Amino acid sequence: MATEIERKFLVDKRKLHELTFFDEAQIAQGYLSFSPTVRVRLKNGRGFLTIKSSTVGITRQEFEYEIPAEDAEQLLKLCGRHVLRKYRRKLEHGGHVWEVDFFAGRHAGLVLAEVELNSPDEPVDLPDWISREVSSDARYFNSNLVRSNRTFGKRK
Repeated sequence: MATEIERKFLVDKRKLHELTFFDEAQIAQGYLSFSPTVRVRLKNGRGFLTIKSSTVGITRQEFEYEIPAEDAEQLLKLCGRHVLRKYRRKLEHGGHVWEVDFFAGRHAGLVLAEVELNSPDEPVDLPDWISREVSSDARYFNSNLVRSNRTFGKRK
């Protein structure tokens, strides 16, 4: 069984210019189902299908499989309006790799950082560019963002 243990944070956008990223990905991800979550993702030209259980605390089951990019493109079309677009950049801090997502489209202006852990009680050194934790705030789950009309600032 695959387990994802993840904490999620809002980012203080005023401090982004101070960060040095080592990786970048362009991501389109759509949702075929919400319970369980079935997500299709096209990331830098590679396709993925992911199935996730409900979150308990900061933990959930996650199963991810690479699929042909052409299949991912067709599945994204089936998702209709339930597609998020974002840019993901990675950086290291405090012995962890952080993923920082810059959302586009109707979610432009939203910047979230995630850190994956080995256990729910693993200590995390929070960088000063973190604004506040939203791990348990369902409004910031990607599967809920895609169904929301909430806006976060200037559109790109």
